[in-house]
Amino acid sequence: MGESAAAAMASPWFNMYPGCRSHYSIDLVDSRRMSQDDEKLGKKKTVQRDAIFQVIRQAKGPLTVSEILDHASDSIAGLGIATVYRTVKLLLESDRIQTVTLPDGQTRYEPADLGHHHHFRCRLCDEVFDLDVCPVEVPHGAVLPGGFLVEDHELTLYGTCPDCSGNA
Repeated sequence: MGESAAAAMASPWFNMYPGCRSHYSIDLVDSRRMSQDDEKLGKKKTVQRDAIFQVIRQAKGPLTVSEILDHASDSIAGLGIATVYRTVKLLLESDRIQTVTLPDGQTRYEPADLGHHHHFRCRLCDEVFDLDVCPVEVPHGAVLPGGFLVEDHELTLYGTCPDCSGNA
């Protein structure tokens, strides 16, 4: 995370909202870093690329390419699926986003700087959410019965989201 983003997260405003995570940081910080990344890749900054990255950055969880297109089309008229695929590829190459592959094999994308977290998939609306808690407390380097050495873990929980269960 850049120094500016770290400074923003240290502000009293940011700390008022304990559910906030690094991917809800200030858009200006992201825009500056993205411009620098674009220059390194030999690419010009574009309105489409900015809009697509902001859609991914502001999402409640990882998105599919078609979900990215749906959300970005709200601000960019005429945006095409090919542009979204090219932009996702560039964002992956610049380490701004990362791939999330759910247990069913579906590929989604989220900001690369989220740190350790898990996902929740609603069985009714099919939306995937980031979870701010880790329900598995198995430390890196733990040895499980049978001699399995833990290096990392990923978890996707399934159930009903607050909107679908009426607990919104």
